[in-house]
Amino acid sequence: MSLLWLGIAILISVPLVVTLIVGGLYFYVRCRLLDNLLRIFQEKPLFIIPRGQPREGAEDIAFPGADGLTLRGCYLKTNADSRKGVILFGLEFGSSRWSCQSYCEPLLQSGYDVFAFEPRNQGDSEGQEGYDPLQWVTTYEVRDTQSAIRYLKSRDDADPKGIGFFGISKGANAGLLAAGKDRTIRCIATDGAFGTYSTMLPYMRKWVAVYSQKYLTQGLLPVWFYGMVAMAGLRKVQRARHVRFQHVETAMPRLKRPLLMIHGSDDSYIKTEMARDVFNRAAGPKAFWVVKGAKHNQAIHIAGHEYSERVVSFFNLHLAGLEPATVAPEPVEETPVLSEAVATVPA
Repeated sequence: MSLLWLGIAILISVPLVVTLIVGGLYFYVRCRLLDNLLRIFQEKPLFIIPRGQPREGAEDIAFPGADGLTLRGCYLKTNADSRKGVILFGLEFGSSRWSCQSYCEPLLQSGYDVFAFEPRNQGDSEGQEGYDPLQWVTTYEVRDTQSAIRYLKSRDDADPKGIGFFGISKGANAGLLAAGKDRTIRCIATDGAFGTYSTMLPYMRKWVAVYSQKYLTQGLLPVWFYGMVAMAGLRKVQRARHVRFQHVETAMPRLKRPLLMIHGSDDSYIKTEMARDVFNRAAGPKAFWVVKGAKHNQAIHIAGHEYSERVVSFFNLHLAGLEPATVAPEPVEETPVLSEAVATVPA
């Protein structure tokens, strides 16, 4: 009988001990390391940010944004004989509305109108007092993207069939989130898109290793543990900055529309597997194109003509409705199995 009670005691004590150890490590990381981790999270990366110059003949537009702010945009009309469609362009963090031209010139030549806009606190758009944007997308950028969609729908020359979306990095993220709520966007092409949670999670181990030499803290803790710390950190930053970060990952299953995701193989900030995680969650026709040798937001400079051809072909097929035989084939890659580093994103 004594052996039976001993066995029961062991069965009860082992989970209890594990729980106490994990709980202790969680509070250790939160109390000793979290402030340093959050400082890294809030650092603004040193990107090469294009600015662009005003274009002769373009419409320089001020339009109503969310929360009573006035946003600025530019509407570029195609020089082609007939218009194939309208594309909303989402800017990367810190760039101006005129920077869209390097990405969209082939689309303009191919028959598409392009509208690029600056979200609040960026470029010439009105700023919101107390808001200091980071590279991570918040509800503010999503609201501003929705305002841009409403503006396009209000124009006299609005396309009743809807619009396409083409976005870079943070602008791509805001567009994906807006598209998840609005079927006005019929298809989406992105370059350098990423999710807040799935990007932060893999970095947690590295960030912890910077400030802790304890092997147990660094190497033995499961992914969900780092997920808990990441979410606790995000909530703390949200309260301090008066924002709410948005998780692109949660929008992907709702898209169910054609998606082309472009990413640089040498992106040292957003690793390819981080972008693949977002891609794998998308429902509907999709293609993932990795541009070899390209860093973050630099695929267009590496791939050049092929980049333009793939983007134009994508919109020809999915926005203009041209027959597949008239456009270049899209990249098709086998969807990889998610690794352990991919965890469930909280709603």
